[in-house]
Amino acid sequence: MPSLTLPYVPHYVAAPPSKETLEYADLGIIDISKADTEEGRAALAIEVREALLNHGFFYIVNHGYSQDQTDRIFDIADLPFSAVSDSEKQIYAGTMKQSGSYQGYKLRQYWHIGAGIRDQLEHYNINRDVTKRGHPETLRPLLPEIEEFSKHNHFNVLIARSLELPEDTLVNIHDYDAVGETFMKYYPRTEEEETKTRNVWLKGHTDFGSITILWSQPVAGLQIMTPGGEWRWVRHIENALVVNAGDALDFLTGGYYKGTIHRVVKPPEDQENYPRLGVFYFVMPNDDVKLVPMAESPVLQRVGIQRRCVDSEAPMMEQWRKARTSAYGQSELENGKEKGVEQEVLNGVLVKHYN
Repeated sequence: MPSLTLPYVPHYVAAPPSKETLEYADLGIIDISKADTEEGRAALAIEVREALLNHGFFYIVNHGYSQDQTDRIFDIADLPFSAVSDSEKQIYAGTMKQSGSYQGYKLRQYWHIGAGIRDQLEHYNINRDVTKRGHPETLRPLLPEIEEFSKHNHFNVLIARSLELPEDTLVNIHDYDAVGETFMKYYPRTEEEETKTRNVWLKGHTDFGSITILWSQPVAGLQIMTPGGEWRWVRHIENALVVNAGDALDFLTGGYYKGTIHRVVKPPEDQENYPRLGVFYFVMPNDDVKLVPMAESPVLQRVGIQRRCVDSEAPMMEQWRKARTSAYGQSELENGKEKGVEQEVLNGVLVKHYN
């Protein structure tokens, strides 16, 4: 019989939750365990609709991973950063600007944040098919676990129901083989870097996929922009998922579910010397999906469709993914009409960045 013993991984010790008084966003909490029944899915679809319309962000709890399993994933997520040498990282570095793909490492100081300051954030990005490219030696024994974790994250059923569409509508255009998941680690910055960027680590932006799933972790830093234009912190909930809408869902729903503007800022004082480790799963349509509204949705027919561009000029997902990946942190931005907003045009579509 094969051994059931998992490979040893050093335990990652995260920072304690912040005790600072912060202005938190009031986000909905979706208990996904209720999705086991038809009645439960119908009720949850309404909750998801309200959450996406109110903030575009919500939590998912009771998602099927125990706290021990989640802790194990964070242990694994830290390895590409703490257990791989700089020279080996260079071997597996991505070619974002050339290929429009984040696969492999996005190394520190690749993105320009502002005032001549570059980022202090590392990614290690893995395709859902973990065999598509090589990986650092320390990760190779763990690839089966990483692949199982990817499969656990892959669901779209409730959003389709919230649009009064068949449950498989979004599933059918979000194959598991589409591009995928990311481990990230933010490192503390110097006082000069904080001053020059006004404590902003990543400018306000939208994600370019359909939804992003962030596994909640204790170091505060993520903020969302409210409908009233105010920045609010996202609270950590133990063993919860933080889910937000992105550009692709905005395109597909004709602006009904808008991509949510969010940013990352310096953590509060009692956490400012800790790194911020993130586990993300980016749910994206297949590359050959044309990003036009799902006009067959009864909900969209009732509320009306607001297109970001005419259907004939709408980008394919592959075009949009590559354009956003290649440009982010590399392109020259123009000042927008709104205060504190910079902008660029990609594939004929206006993209805004918020300071």
